[in-house]
Amino acid sequence: MTHKLEHTEHVIRPEHSIPYQEPITTCNDKGICRISLTTTTFVRCKYCGSRNVVKNGRKGQTQLYLCRDCGHTFVDNDALPGMRFPSTQIASAISMFYDGLSIDAIRRQLQSMYNIYPSDSTVYEWILKFTKAAVEEAVISDITVGDTWIADETVLKMDEGKDVWFWDIIDDKTRFLLASYLSLNRTTASAKILMERAAERVGKSPKIVITDKLAAYLDGIEKSFGSETQHIQTKGFKIQPNTNLIERFHGTLKARTKVMRGMRNKETAKLIMDGWLVHYNFFRPHESLNNKTPAEAAKSTFQYKSWKDIVLGYHALIEV
Repeated sequence: MTHKLEHTEHVIRPEHSIPYQEPITTCNDKGICRISLTTTTFVRCKYCGSRNVVKNGRKGQTQLYLCRDCGHTFVDNDALPGMRFPSTQIASAISMFYDGLSIDAIRRQLQSMYNIYPSDSTVYEWILKFTKAAVEEAVISDITVGDTWIADETVLKMDEGKDVWFWDIIDDKTRFLLASYLSLNRTTASAKILMERAAERVGKSPKIVITDKLAAYLDGIEKSFGSETQHIQTKGFKIQPNTNLIERFHGTLKARTKVMRGMRNKETAKLIMDGWLVHYNFFRPHESLNNKTPAEAAKSTFQYKSWKDIVLGYHALIEV
């Protein structure tokens, strides 16, 4: 008797399913048998994880499923519960936004890459929703940084017609952006808030802070850290060894300016500013750090490595 082994598959989205193999033997009148392994993959409910799922009609060409345990209807793809688009596409849109693409440019890229064309309001909603989740998680992660910090401030005109100031302070050793602050002026109070936020973030004061000649830094640093912290002021940061770092940092801030253009108000701008800080620190490798992120250089405990991780972990984040 001769046996021949074949293998066929009936697969339904392995991300939400359990494979099962069943051997089937068929023989002809000459005693030649064929053994087939048929793999069936059972759909899991993306809301509750139950396998008590049945087909529930179609929407266009898309198969719908009904969970008999929790009652939800869903499409078996990697889209989050209650969302139409898969997590990969959402994460790509958010990453492109923080790399400086406009929302219209993002929509065109999504059409080219995935053959989808979400509305501008949908993309904007993704950005705000998942940025908020990422920011809330990032601020509680631990980091280890050096003792020399560099502060700077830049101006941006908002849609409301007002000029706002971005204050930033970065760690010289790890390139970690310790804190950012948004204000309507350049006062000592604003400089002090920046310093205090940075110190609170890392749990220590610096030994050296390097700034430009803005007078607000004088009292802001003194009031925040006292006389034990050395304050070095330099015109245009023309000192060594930090010149190259500052020039690269200024280039990075120009990329953020593209992101911040068109922000509708100060509150939204603050959220996006914090989201850009997450993108810069945790998700974007730096050539000067041997292609590590500042978070990796600072030995961060932040567990998410990309925007896709944030999107996939969204429900876990909001339930904590």
